[in-house]
Amino acid sequence: MSGDTEVLFGGYIKLDASLTEFTGGSLPTNSLGRDLYIPGLVPVGGEGEDPVFDFNPRESRFFFGFDTKKAGRKIGGKIELDFQVTNDGNERVSNSFSPRMRVAFLTIDNWLLGQTWSTFQDVAALPDNLDFIGPTEGTVFDRQPMIRYTKGPFQIAIEQPETEITTATGGRIMPGDDSLPDLALRYNKKGDFGHLTVATLLRQLKAGADVTGQDTETTLGWGVSGSGKIKIGSRDDLRFMATYGEGIGRYIGVNVVNDAALNANLELETIPTTSGFVSYRHFWAKDWRSNLSLGYFKADNPVQLTSGAVTDQVTSVHVNLIRSLTKKVDVGVEYIRADRELENGLDGAMNKIQFSAKYGF
Repeated sequence: MSGDTEVLFGGYIKLDASLTEFTGGSLPTNSLGRDLYIPGLVPVGGEGEDPVFDFNPRESRFFFGFDTKKAGRKIGGKIELDFQVTNDGNERVSNSFSPRMRVAFLTIDNWLLGQTWSTFQDVAALPDNLDFIGPTEGTVFDRQPMIRYTKGPFQIAIEQPETEITTATGGRIMPGDDSLPDLALRYNKKGDFGHLTVATLLRQLKAGADVTGQDTETTLGWGVSGSGKIKIGSRDDLRFMATYGEGIGRYIGVNVVNDAALNANLELETIPTTSGFVSYRHFWAKDWRSNLSLGYFKADNPVQLTSGAVTDQVTSVHVNLIRSLTKKVDVGVEYIRADRELENGLDGAMNKIQFSAKYGF
């Protein structure tokens, strides 16, 4: 604290140790799908192998922030780094991984300018899981640059656009032709009961002539999401999220499917998706708690345009036991079962036991 300026520093150190079995194939040692649960990376259609053991401290993070008053305005900012999703490390000698930017934004009164969680996502409803996200397939999950305005319980933002198209063989094209930002609108209701959130998303999906071979094609993508955290008794709570949309694939389940496909006339057809999760947290005692989380995702892929080699459905179950050794130190164990099925019927499952230790500062 210096005058009217408050400088903030915080984060946490976390170690995950996991034993993972894939029934439909395997993942290489450097795959993100072995560090955390990514629905689209659960192998399908292959032969299962022996369980694999991994240590992973890469979720550890730190941030710097500030809040101040200048010329009658409230000004703040935050930058946050962690070590996930970087490819420059290995498990041979040093296990070194570079930091990456998660969040970097400036606030001026009611305005936010920079990168943070999408306005379409309700971070406060995320379950208390040891896995980085938890029931990922049912979760709106996106960090990106934006300009956001907040007035009381209402938020409106224009955010980074990026159209993703599924090819006729199930591949992915990112045309990079977007000319309008995504538009997100949100309403938050808070009270003694907890909180409820309703958010909508509007997008222009676009593919230029380099993709279609003819005139530029556009179509409308849209989505609506309801979520919240409801207090039950003195300490327990119920968290949930339900989302439906067309052309919002990159916002759901860490991009488990894409936004659209090209039909025979080289026009964009949006891909509808339905997803959600529910999670109940129960305190057994002051320092002991458990969470049961269920996740669901379903896509309505136009298989005549995308082939059957795309994800049709994903479900998962997560159950854990966590103990708080001190106010800032948690240790716990979690079991995850996830099942993924493609449109062509190929399927696979993941069984994972994860131990975690975390110190927040």
